[in-house]
Amino acid sequence: MANLETYKNVFIEVFSLSEDFDVENLQFKQIPEWDSVGHMDLVASLEDAFDVMLETDEIIGLDSFNKGLEVLKAHDVEF
Repeated sequence: MANLETYKNVFIEVFSLSEDFDVENLQFKQIPEWDSVGHMDLVASLEDAFDVMLETDEIIGLDSFNKGLEVLKAHDVEF
């Protein structure tokens, strides 16, 4: 599975979204599931899926689907 597909699937699974949900434009607190608890679930799932350990400032700054891509690219994940 390609990294971008894996990334999208993490969002879909963590937030229990439908496959046709527009995850690429998703932002923090845009949906009720992406609250502070959902955020930490997302972070843990991304760390597991991509075998990375995010820094505190990266976790705090991960406020959108696109920002998450930037954060993971900084950890040498290719999309």
